[in-house]
Amino acid sequence: MGTNGKPHLAVYKLSSCAGCQLQILNLEDVLLDIAGAVEIAYFPMASRRMDPGPYDIGFVEGAVTEPAEIEKVKTARQQCRVLVALGSCAAFGGLPSMKNRFPQHEVERRVYQRPDWIHSVAARPVSEYVKVDAILRGCPIDTSEFLELVKAVLIGIRPRLASHSLCLECRLQENGCLFDRTGCMGPVTAAGCGALCPGLGRACEGCRGPAEGANLAGFARLLEAKGYSRRDVIDRFQKYAGAEPSMAVAATALAWEEAHA
Repeated sequence: MGTNGKPHLAVYKLSSCAGCQLQILNLEDVLLDIAGAVEIAYFPMASRRMDPGPYDIGFVEGAVTEPAEIEKVKTARQQCRVLVALGSCAAFGGLPSMKNRFPQHEVERRVYQRPDWIHSVAARPVSEYVKVDAILRGCPIDTSEFLELVKAVLIGIRPRLASHSLCLECRLQENGCLFDRTGCMGPVTAAGCGALCPGLGRACEGCRGPAEGANLAGFARLLEAKGYSRRDVIDRFQKYAGAEPSMAVAATALAWEEAHA
């Protein structure tokens, strides 16, 4: 708690596009209400103010992709009573984890003119290095879930965050099923976004990570049976959650079979 009795909030950034932090800033008037309930003590993207910890709640956006970020996330864990992985990069490795499919030196050689200047590691979620108390899914996060979590922490209750399949949300929205036509990832992807993409006629790409109890191996076989190539199935599994263990295991098994076919 700060000297004014308000809980202190911190937002850290690792390797990411900053889209999840932007979602917080896009709350606009609601953010003023949050600022009235908590002290935003550390949020470099939003303020020059850098109050030292400890903090009551910390949000970490981005995947861990370099040694300095390993130390940064360990410091965040020490400073924060409650630590939250903010978005798919922090929760599952996100888009940065696509590089894990290739040798590290090859990725660096393709991207940078001077790879010898780069000190990089495989992209990993925050939970690979420290204990995480909660995750907020999505690329970017859903603002209503962010508010739900902040309110829950303030009053000391468990937040209501969806972990069931997106298909249920599609049914509630009365969306037509896109699976047969597009290979939609909805059957194995966690809900909570309001079925935004399917509601616009676009297939879910799995940005919210796996739903609780999802049969990933079975779904991969179903996609293959529908005529999708093994490489396409692997790409779908590894796009947003390539470092999440259950997704990685399913994708790795398919990749091994493809290599030894």
